[in-house]
Amino acid sequence: MNVVHQRYVAHSEAHYAGNLVDGAFGLRLFGDAGTHLAIVMDGHESLFAGYSSVEFLAPVRGGDVIEVEARLAAKGNRSRTIDFELRVIARAVDDTGRAEVLTEPIVATRARGTGVVPHPTN
Repeated sequence: MNVVHQRYVAHSEAHYAGNLVDGAFGLRLFGDAGTHLAIVMDGHESLFAGYSSVEFLAPVRGGDVIEVEARLAAKGNRSRTIDFELRVIARAVDDTGRAEVLTEPIVATRARGTGVVPHPTN
């Protein structure tokens, strides 16, 4: 099971030289997608326990269009192991507002984490 969110990255999200967006931006979106996945699967927002791995593989820039995927990797009694991926699917060509949809998405961030749902009697 998986969920996918897509969104435009506003230029105001860039905080670093080269119009770069900080890595925490993607992790915040992983939280949203993980919550969405938990609602679809368990009817509850769940609580996120933590990441076992995070990889920053390519930059995210203001003006990008991205998609974030949360995919169930394993399901325990109350725990849910979730694989996350953030992909850049469109990118600004220059600073005039022109942009292009990428032929192949750029994988910018990958992570694995664990969410926990309450015991059914709670």
